[in-house]
Amino acid sequence: MVEPDPELMADDRPLFRPGKPPPRWGFPLLVGALIAVGGALYYFWSLRPASPPVAPVSEVKPQAAAPASVETPIEHPIEAPPAPSLPALAESDVPVHEALAALFGSASFDQLFQPQDLIRHFVASIDNLPRKTVAQRLLPFKPVPGPMLATGPEGSVVIAPDNAARYAPYVRALNAVDSAKLVAIYVHFYPLFQQSYAELGYPSRYFNDRVFEVIDNLLAAPEIKDPITLTQPKVLYEFADPALRDLSAGQKMLVRMGPENEARVKAKLREIKRALTRGL
Repeated sequence: MVEPDPELMADDRPLFRPGKPPPRWGFPLLVGALIAVGGALYYFWSLRPASPPVAPVSEVKPQAAAPASVETPIEHPIEAPPAPSLPALAESDVPVHEALAALFGSASFDQLFQPQDLIRHFVASIDNLPRKTVAQRLLPFKPVPGPMLATGPEGSVVIAPDNAARYAPYVRALNAVDSAKLVAIYVHFYPLFQQSYAELGYPSRYFNDRVFEVIDNLLAAPEIKDPITLTQPKVLYEFADPALRDLSAGQKMLVRMGPENEARVKAKLREIKRALTRGL
């Protein structure tokens, strides 16, 4: 449900120029100099003090082990039920697809979701929402169709009111979902979410804590009622207001949806957060 964010010959000459070839008598002098240097080195080498004996391996004291890194304490633990039948992460697309299609409806799911690597895409996207950019290729949702709609004369271009309609199918699908059932699916597959988060580069962090951080970041997005002015430095539009350009990637997505869609998404996020808190 996201569109791309706009904020998304070696020199082979030698080091030294070769000079003219030396005269023939220079070679014997060079050989003589090398012999003299070699003799001097041998003489001084014979005068060196004897090397101390090498200590046996058993006498070498091992260095103290480096202290183990302190893991971040878990703030929102999930007591996932025993699930010995959970598939491997690489084979989880089919069961996750079936669970989400049953929740959203098959037609809505096929229309809105990417079918491959669902858990990995969810984890990577959620982790990146509070950052400045989100890689579109990692999103679990299919891109919002068409470019951002803008209106107004040059120098006063704003987001067109009709732009919000592009997000309507996504917002309707989200609001139609039972939050408790969505959380139940998440809790059931949570070990795979945590595994994917560790593989992403956070072996000592807890993914569910990140989920709460991301929800709070999205809820903090500004709610703008007035038309939002745009600039177009290149191909894509950007927010003219520097404060809006400095928002996180997820907050920018909410602002681009329009105030009504943003309010609906935030209401659903609060509902999901409450359901997730009760389910812990």
